[in-house]
Amino acid sequence: MKKPIIEVKKLCKTYEYVEKNPGIKHSLRNLFAREKKQKEAVKDVSFKIEEGELVGFLGPNGAGKTTTLKMLAGILTPTSGEVEVSGYEPIKRQKEYQMQFAFVMGQKMQLWWDLPPMESFLLNKKIYEVNDEDFEKNLSEMIELLDVGGIVNKQVRQLSLGERMKCELIAALLHSPKVLFLDEPTIGLDVVAQKKIRDFIKKYNQERKTTIILTSHYMEDIAQLCKRIVIIDMGKIIYDGSLEDLISKYVPNKKITIYFEKEVSREDVEQFGALVEFDFLKLVFEIPREKVKDVVGKILSSNLEVKDLEIDEEDIESIIRNIFTK
Repeated sequence: MKKPIIEVKKLCKTYEYVEKNPGIKHSLRNLFAREKKQKEAVKDVSFKIEEGELVGFLGPNGAGKTTTLKMLAGILTPTSGEVEVSGYEPIKRQKEYQMQFAFVMGQKMQLWWDLPPMESFLLNKKIYEVNDEDFEKNLSEMIELLDVGGIVNKQVRQLSLGERMKCELIAALLHSPKVLFLDEPTIGLDVVAQKKIRDFIKKYNQERKTTIILTSHYMEDIAQLCKRIVIIDMGKIIYDGSLEDLISKYVPNKKITIYFEKEVSREDVEQFGALVEFDFLKLVFEIPREKVKDVVGKILSSNLEVKDLEIDEEDIESIIRNIFTK
């Protein structure tokens, strides 16, 4: 059996900080007797990711997502636990490992603000020791996929947020990393730019088989890109599995809304399922997912004059929000 490209065992990260109340009195007290406290940002996190997987890493602000990614990248030192990525221990920061991954953060830039993106591309070419042939091939391919041929020689400060993010992705991928960490890559982008970034990530993952961990607060990113999701809250993993299983587990029912040509009585429709709403011309049922097909068939084959029918699935954002609330 092939070894996972990412393996995390009992990973923990604890921060120490000093809490200070306002005022001169407390400032003087802190000079001689600081009250140190600790915060567990990541608690006993374990997971494995196979080569080529595109995994969604979800959680509310402060849940520990970015901290975990930074430990996978070797930016932060774990308090305890084991991390192995592509056969390397990230915290050792070997040059060979740094050639294996890329880290893109939607809220931080690696491009030089006053220079065109092309200058940053050329700098990364030197840093990652990419040969001329591979550089030209990768660059031309990504410029075409992201449609940025007209902006790579403009100053970064003159680009829109969406254009900058496209160039950030190109800069990160020029050395063809095996692992890509994406932390909120679509944050602040409009819906059109978000879709273009999503389409690029999906195609790149499929064609290059690059292993990708994606964090995002936009549930559309997760729904379109990730078959598997890991949910972390208060530093602990609370779910690791497929998106379909998550929906089945936390939303066992679907809602069926039916509109009738003529008024119906409650007695005529109670046989079909649990009524959520009833007003003679419109009904709303809550039906177990596995029985939806049978119930719809019975309703349509009945003597009731059905005008229209809707089957509603609770959106992923609501599901995740309900999990965090509970």
